[in-house]
Amino acid sequence: MITGKNYIGNEMSAIGSVRFKTMDPKMNSENEWTCFEATTKEIHSSVDKAWKAFKVFRNTSQVQRSTFLNAIADEIEALGDVLLDTYCKESGLPKGRAIGERGRTIFQLRTFADLLESEDWKLASHDAAIPDRQPTPKLDLKKTVIPLGPVAVFGSSNFPLAYSTAGGDTASALAAGCPVVVKSHPMHAGTGELIASAVIRAAKRTKMPDGVFSNLNSKGIEVGIELVNHPKIKAVGFTGSIKAGRALFDIANARPEPIPVFAEMGSINPVVITQNALISNGPKWAEAYAHSIVLGAGQFCTNPGLILAIDSEALSKFTDQLAEKIATLDPMCMLHPKIKAAYSNLKLELTAQNGVEVISNEVHTEKNYADQTIATVSGTQFLLNPKLHAEVFGPFSIVVKCRDQQQLLQIIGGLEGQLTGTILAEKEDSETLTELVDELQQRVGRLIYNGVPTGVEVCPSMNHGGPYPASTDARFTAVGTDSIRRWVRLVAYQNFPFHLIPNKL
Repeated sequence: MITGKNYIGNEMSAIGSVRFKTMDPKMNSENEWTCFEATTKEIHSSVDKAWKAFKVFRNTSQVQRSTFLNAIADEIEALGDVLLDTYCKESGLPKGRAIGERGRTIFQLRTFADLLESEDWKLASHDAAIPDRQPTPKLDLKKTVIPLGPVAVFGSSNFPLAYSTAGGDTASALAAGCPVVVKSHPMHAGTGELIASAVIRAAKRTKMPDGVFSNLNSKGIEVGIELVNHPKIKAVGFTGSIKAGRALFDIANARPEPIPVFAEMGSINPVVITQNALISNGPKWAEAYAHSIVLGAGQFCTNPGLILAIDSEALSKFTDQLAEKIATLDPMCMLHPKIKAAYSNLKLELTAQNGVEVISNEVHTEKNYADQTIATVSGTQFLLNPKLHAEVFGPFSIVVKCRDQQQLLQIIGGLEGQLTGTILAEKEDSETLTELVDELQQRVGRLIYNGVPTGVEVCPSMNHGGPYPASTDARFTAVGTDSIRRWVRLVAYQNFPFHLIPNKL
């Protein structure tokens, strides 16, 4: 049952007067449950509990934390259809997507549990002393990592499970030994509460300290601001818009003790198609990219929002095929009326820019359903207008008709940081792609060859991040086992007795 209350560690609380309801975007009506926004007192209580829990949790063994993560996965699975139904009511996404995302969430938790079976992820090292080295003796040095402290995790709008309450940020932080305080996303607070209840049951079952996990509701931005400003919060995980991510980054850096904010934010994910690919496989790529653009109503951070190619008859055929194919695909409901409104407004703003031509705009009368849209613009106009670089969060993509290869490279070099960059090419292009690859990899975190950017595999080799504003720190990934490195710091022990080193090397 959804109570709408906050989890302050193991205790449920609802002492505030600010209440709100989540929306069912398909029905365009409020859901039945009422949620209570966390008060300042509840925020402070959750962080104080997290800080107290940290003193115990940071010294738990990796076996204990692995058991905890597996228990969370078990408890989420045990929620059954209640979780799936709530997910659908709060997101407008289909049940198949809910099942898939639940599976990914469980997989992430078990992946980090498996990671903790070994100490290898710590990259510990030992330089033994050489006391008789001349002219100066060498000291004994051991190096490892330790957890940062309580982490504030912000749930994302577009992934109510995999990037939210017990998603990748939470799983990796708990694996590292950091307690987590979640600022639940207001669009899926009911889903968040159900997941939070699973985490708390797992914590109790595995005897984790009270405060290792808390879940706070919020209607607006105030809870998040207070949380990031709290001196006992030592890091932040965020997935969302550039505006919100940058605001949190600035708040965290203005603190007396600045803390890292690992924010994964906006991206238009440029796709470059060679002339040979257009001629040989234009229809194939038009169909693949129509599906990629529309997938999940375009509400993915890896949605291909920018397609680049040299202007030609083959490109004109491709754009016509893309427009025709995307018109045949069923529309999808967007996550919330506010997200649909933002999509419509930004799309209108971009398509009204000089030189932009709309070649497909499927208008749907259903409330909150997305109108998938393809537009084109010349490379010259794109270079003149930075507004065309904006991410349109939804099923929208703009095809840029470049004058020549030099202009194409100039456009890539002028782009902001991106999560992904894709090259669609043929074998005969291989000798001509070196400069393109070199330019593209300076702007993106993941390079794709002959594929689509949508879909992010959870595995050690994945990188989900990129130069700003794709993320606030391009050195780290938000997906995969290496994402645990966001929540730890290096410590060296010089001439230290082995028995005094916490969590022995």
